[in-house]
Amino acid sequence: MSNVLNFGIPKGSLENATVELFRKAGWQVSISSRSYFPGIDDAEMNCKLIRPQEMGKYVERATIDAGIAGRDWVRENESDVVEVCEMVYSKVSRRPARWVLVVAADSPVKGPEDLRGATISTELVGFTKRYFAERGIPVTVEFSWGATEAKVVDGLCDAIVEVTETGSTIKANGLRIVCDLMESVPVLIANRASWEDPWKRAKIDQIATLLKASLQAEGMVGLKMNAPSDRVEAITRVLPSLNNPTVSHLYNSDWLSIESVLSEKDVRRIVPDLIKLGAQGIIEYPLNKII
Repeated sequence: MSNVLNFGIPKGSLENATVELFRKAGWQVSISSRSYFPGIDDAEMNCKLIRPQEMGKYVERATIDAGIAGRDWVRENESDVVEVCEMVYSKVSRRPARWVLVVAADSPVKGPEDLRGATISTELVGFTKRYFAERGIPVTVEFSWGATEAKVVDGLCDAIVEVTETGSTIKANGLRIVCDLMESVPVLIANRASWEDPWKRAKIDQIATLLKASLQAEGMVGLKMNAPSDRVEAITRVLPSLNNPTVSHLYNSDWLSIESVLSEKDVRRIVPDLIKLGAQGIIEYPLNKII
């Protein structure tokens, strides 16, 4: 295998967030509206734009070595790939996507077993067929090209399997969630042969480590300040940190420098307290990675 990693960037809802995540991790990815082949400032990588629904099959076939897709579509296609790590994009959503079984609000259906002989409409055909088959419940599963929720409202099917986060849109359309079938988050996946290749595995591990470090840093900042030595204990007691704050002496001074990593939301809460406790020269700075 050559020392170039073919990597799939998910096209669609995760596209911009993935490009921004790579930027924070240290890679510049450029995407043109006229090309499905993004540029990247890494001679060891080639990138392709691929729909998440198809990412698993292309990784399995080794058309690409690795890529990012929703776990739901990997399971839908029963893709035989290595799941390297989860990639929970906080800028997209902290909640996992939920695939739920949905019926009309006035339907008598209380559980999946009540749908024997029913017609179910969904984009997730393969997974839905397996879900009911594993439970011995005979159903007809039809592929939905869109507007899936309207089909059960219009009586075109008895139930749907649809993706949601909070369920609020489903409820607003006069529908009811019977049960959750699966939760999904974005995952970094790799072709099994590529994963066994030492160079490619090391490259995939490098990407995974830096992308996860960038995700870990989202919403976090560094906070640095100076304080007289007799105020350090009081300040560190109110200062959140990942582990413990770093405290060091200033040159030729009885004052100390205090540095910590904390949630950006905590800063607005504690800065007034830090000032009252004697902290000076408070500096807040952004973080790209936490490893």
